[in-house]
Amino acid sequence: MSRIGKQIIPLPDKVKVTVSDAQEVAVEGPKGKLSYVLPEGITFSQDESGLSLSRSSEDRKVRALHGTARSLISNMVAGVSAGFARDLEIIGVGFRAAVKGSDLDLSLGYSHPVLHPIPSDLTVTVTDNTKIRVEGIDKQRVGQFAADVRAYYPPEPYKGKGVRYAGEHVRRKAGKSVS
Repeated sequence: MSRIGKQIIPLPDKVKVTVSDAQEVAVEGPKGKLSYVLPEGITFSQDESGLSLSRSSEDRKVRALHGTARSLISNMVAGVSAGFARDLEIIGVGFRAAVKGSDLDLSLGYSHPVLHPIPSDLTVTVTDNTKIRVEGIDKQRVGQFAADVRAYYPPEPYKGKGVRYAGEHVRRKAGKSVS
């Protein structure tokens, strides 16, 4: 049995979960609504203690999807009740960011500004021109947006310039040595 898949998902008070006939799980809470279609072979049950998932067979594919489905539904419950956030930092002289309308405007030392569109379900705030906070209810969308922004200028190992996650350690290299 999957160690993750057999764990019960606790439900907060204000979160409501429904399952349709097409095995679509809909989670609704104070921050919004998310849905997920259960894979073939995974069944869903709800009781007073929380939500639990079980699998119909011991096939390799079904076993792999058991823990994955449980984690995705758990993240949906956490997202609609508390939400997710990812923090980014911009390091470098002249590097800055700003929110302009529905775009994130990044000045990263290129000859042109980088405009990254902000999805409608995410909230992006910039403080001190160098700190970016991405918030939303879908963990995957928040993480993907942060990874896309970081990919424009990943931190480089010589001076440490670039866009990095808050608290990310960048291993530095020594520069050229004069002999």
